[in-house]
Amino acid sequence: MIKKEMIAMLLAGGQGSRLGVLTSKVAKPAVSFGGKYRIIDFPLSNCINSGVDTVGVLTQYQPLRLNAHIGIGIPWDLDRNVGGVTVLPPYEKSTSSEWYTGTANAIYQNLEYMESYNPEYVLILSGDHIYKMDYTVMLDYHKANNADVTIAAMPVPIEEASRFGVVITDENNRIKEFEEKPAQPRSNLASMGIYIFSWKVLKEALIKLKDQPECDFGKHIIPYCFSNDMRLFAYEFNGYWKDVGTLSSYWEANMELIDIIPVFNLYEEFWKIYTKSDAPQPGYLGVNSRVERCIIAESTEIEGTVLNSVIGPGVVVEEGAVVRDSIVMKDSVIKKGTVLDRCIVAEGVVIGENCELGIGDEAENRSFPKIYKGGLVTIGEKSVIPKGVKIGKNTAIFGETELEDYPDGMLEAGGTIIKVGEEE
Repeated sequence: MIKKEMIAMLLAGGQGSRLGVLTSKVAKPAVSFGGKYRIIDFPLSNCINSGVDTVGVLTQYQPLRLNAHIGIGIPWDLDRNVGGVTVLPPYEKSTSSEWYTGTANAIYQNLEYMESYNPEYVLILSGDHIYKMDYTVMLDYHKANNADVTIAAMPVPIEEASRFGVVITDENNRIKEFEEKPAQPRSNLASMGIYIFSWKVLKEALIKLKDQPECDFGKHIIPYCFSNDMRLFAYEFNGYWKDVGTLSSYWEANMELIDIIPVFNLYEEFWKIYTKSDAPQPGYLGVNSRVERCIIAESTEIEGTVLNSVIGPGVVVEEGAVVRDSIVMKDSVIKKGTVLDRCIVAEGVVIGENCELGIGDEAENRSFPKIYKGGLVTIGEKSVIPKGVKIGKNTAIFGETELEDYPDGMLEAGGTIIKVGEEE
């Protein structure tokens, strides 16, 4: 039997509904980030940089782009004869066909995959966080404590702690209590959703809880381990870590990349972030172009002005166009004379001539106030915006829109245009 000391199981099936129209046609881990990357590149790169060469990627929601991006794992050196990367979608069994109904249920349905490597340890990861972590250091910590479960945790502001699973530890970092998203948190040490389990412990917990509806690590597996007096420890992480689950946090994390001294550095030689690149051509800056403090991916064509922005591969910014404090993803076109201010533009969008996006005062989004906020304009994949329209803040557009979709040529602040049938 093949034996691996530690394998990784990467949960990448999330819909990412809080990213609104950005995830209408693509799973959150496959959303572009930092120009040329996708969110899943970060945990995959952490794996290979940490010497973890066997990774199961569990997909479910809109998996096509994700599957095509991962392929056989060549960019991350995960194309191995033994191990490497394996995409694990839900599959039909002889008696039933089941979707993954919770994080732990997804892992349980792939027991056979894990068994085939007979690991000592299993690393559980999320596919939608931006960070760099050496998992071998966490594994050494797990071994040194003779732990059954080690949970990566980091301090967060106490007012934000209720969004996370919170751990309460003793002086040796042994976990004494675990609370999943408590209303009144008693600690600010938040679980990062990164776990190392000793294989026997994980297998026992998954089998015992196999009939638990929507079985989840934070709600079910961790409490089960507690109630059975297992040794749980917190591994405190003090580096950069960002859950880019909301449009505001996604926008902020991209903008942090272009700080003069970035908190999160994409250019470190010793801890590279790898990705699949489809754009071999060089970029082009026109004679009248102006670019300041930006990330510009390859194959771009810029004739206009781009300030403090993150620009993906194949983007065209025509003459007289201005892109400011914005994210523009792969193969989008910003036509002549158009101005973008604090916008998130998904892949393959065409914005017509002389448009103004992100103008005026803020107003709460009338359809989805919890999603479209922070003064941003969000444009979904392959949307078309006709020339000459004005678009206010906290707005969202998805689909091929026409001039009649904009009363008086304008989408007021807080407005939403989602063309019926185009989100399917």
